[in-house]
Amino acid sequence: MARIYLERRELPADLRALLDVIWDGGAGAASTVAECTPPLDVVETEGDVEIVMDVPGVTAASLQIVFSRNVLIVAGEKVPGREHPDAAFHLAERGFGRFARAVRLDGAYDAGRAAAALTAGELRVRLPRIQERRGREIRIPIR
Repeated sequence: MARIYLERRELPADLRALLDVIWDGGAGAASTVAECTPPLDVVETEGDVEIVMDVPGVTAASLQIVFSRNVLIVAGEKVPGREHPDAAFHLAERGFGRFARAVRLDGAYDAGRAAAALTAGELRVRLPRIQERRGREIRIPIR
């Protein structure tokens, strides 16, 4: 089953460094806590795992998706609307800013066949399963 990492500090050092590169070319902005946290679901079937994330107002161009060492990282930025530039807000519940979500997945996946789609503010990333080969006994015929 998949485990969801809620904090960046739980990731291995090399994946934390990858987040630094994704966010700002390594200048260190990823060392701060994410400014918003889009909710996500991890749905596991017999043939694949699908990560579904609510990202209304986020464009495909502002998203980056990386799969490395069985960790899927989705990073991006949600820019606040500019409908009322001179208004004073009395209530603001919508989160804006940079975010990164990381999900550690158990098992083997075919990253080359992974697919992502962004439709109506919903991001779906599908990772097809492959049969685990490590630790499996393979008989080699003798000629």
